[in-house]
Amino acid sequence: MPWELLEGSVTGVGKTHSQDSCAARPAADGGALVLAVADGHGAAAHFRSDLGARWAVEEFTQSAEVFAREAVRLGSDVSKWPILRAHVRSLPQQFVHRWRERALLHESNAPSDGATSARSLKELEKRLPVYGSTLVGAVVTARLLACWQLGDGDIVLLDDTGAAQAPLSTGPDIGDETDSICQREAWRAVRTHWLPFTGRPPRGVLLSTDGLSKSFAERSGFLQFAEEVGAMVAEQGAAHVRSRLTGWLEQAARHSGDDTTLVGAFAAPVPPAPPATTTPTSPATWED
Repeated sequence: MPWELLEGSVTGVGKTHSQDSCAARPAADGGALVLAVADGHGAAAHFRSDLGARWAVEEFTQSAEVFAREAVRLGSDVSKWPILRAHVRSLPQQFVHRWRERALLHESNAPSDGATSARSLKELEKRLPVYGSTLVGAVVTARLLACWQLGDGDIVLLDDTGAAQAPLSTGPDIGDETDSICQREAWRAVRTHWLPFTGRPPRGVLLSTDGLSKSFAERSGFLQFAEEVGAMVAEQGAAHVRSRLTGWLEQAARHSGDDTTLVGAFAAPVPPAPPATTTPTSPATWED
């Protein structure tokens, strides 16, 4: 795969540990990439959500790797694309079910309320919100891109010109409300995006928790940041961007106050030019 990977995560200001989790790795013997970020809800009612976020990423990536192998095997045959599209639609039920089984087993063995007696399945299910988390994931191959989103966070695609679009955005959030993997039949709330590459593939794919987008005063500032990161990867190489990514995320976390995580995959760049000394966005675009 002629793609470069980025991965970075920082803890929110004043927090003892992060509730975010992420993954960015090759799959299908290098023929595909799997990307994922999860944001544990973190409030007192969700005090084990760091575990929930980690399990969300782990169970998604395991399910997504199976899809990735099929996508690589069948992706060059257009007649097989309906099979892959059906797999995209069914995958949420797979990883949500695996997550629920894992959370229920953990709750049964280590009750979050300190209970010492055995619990029924119905009673255990009532405790799942303590593990609540969002999940954003993607699989990229040479022939297609598939994306899944449950709850808040962002997926940004950079087209072959470098322009940013957010195909699964549902508009401004209402307070802190979000869908969660802990809710009943959570797979029904998963949004999907399917993009076979009939022409040139996108220049880049970025997944982030909402700590990044909320650090900007306007949505346009966040999309501009994504475009400038993509341009910097293309002009100066992913290694240069990786060396600066933590600093940018720390700056974002200072403005949003939240854990901030970003993973991405970018088309292989031209040979790097001398590194720039500017950040990929004007400080004026950060929220005061």
